[in-house]
Amino acid sequence: MNRAPALAARIDRLAEVAAAEPRLDGVVLYGSWTLGEADEHSDVEAYVFVRDEHAADFDGDAFLARVAPLALACTNSFGVRAVVFDDLMRGEFHFGPAGPGIAAMAGWRGLVHFPEPERAVLLDRSGRLTEQVARLAEFVPPEPGSTARQRVDELTNWTLLLAHLLDRGETARAHAALTTLVAPHQLQLCRLLRGSTRHWLTPSRALEADLPAADQVRYTTTTAAAEPDAIRAAARESWRWSRELAGEAEQRWGVAVPHELHARITHRLDP
Repeated sequence: MNRAPALAARIDRLAEVAAAEPRLDGVVLYGSWTLGEADEHSDVEAYVFVRDEHAADFDGDAFLARVAPLALACTNSFGVRAVVFDDLMRGEFHFGPAGPGIAAMAGWRGLVHFPEPERAVLLDRSGRLTEQVARLAEFVPPEPGSTARQRVDELTNWTLLLAHLLDRGETARAHAALTTLVAPHQLQLCRLLRGSTRHWLTPSRALEADLPAADQVRYTTTTAAAEPDAIRAAARESWRWSRELAGEAEQRWGVAVPHELHARITHRLDP
């Protein structure tokens, strides 16, 4: 059963408008639609490749307004054109020259996955886009050992920063660090250990379906309101879980864990 009829209709309209625009070389979708996970809350996400000679003066907003009326259009902090259509459906669109843009897709292996390439390619006038997407049909999981070591090191570094922020009394900043710096690396390490790396780039995505109940409970204990005592308690639980995950990685893949440094960080968080 199609859980996203409005999104499907919007994508059909995008394909129609793109096909009628001679300045485009290709359009490829990414995100939940291409993974077969889209629902009524999903966004339209696409790379729009403009023929090189037209890339400098191509008006992306005018193009998107032909797909559906826009209530908002802005460039987000990642340099992506973010729009809100008049029905409150969101969209994220990368506009750029086709030559270098399509060639750069060769470096997407391990980062982007198109399990059904035919769902991803909306327009391909040169054939280059279909070729690149086909190469990304196979999911390439991250290499366990080196990736686990990187995540353990990241968690060590960011948790020490968190401890300093708490001691300084910067509650709001500590809250932000716990959420945006510590949690993503923690969830990626957890996913690596559980063999659940399908949502690697956005590790909180589908967490409730992907990770065991015990891990979901542990993650919940690392969250808190932005209040001094609550944040410090969440930071302690977060670090306790990080150390347990690091220990699992050490046993499974021989990851070098800086135990002495970890003990010192523990003392900082829980003197």
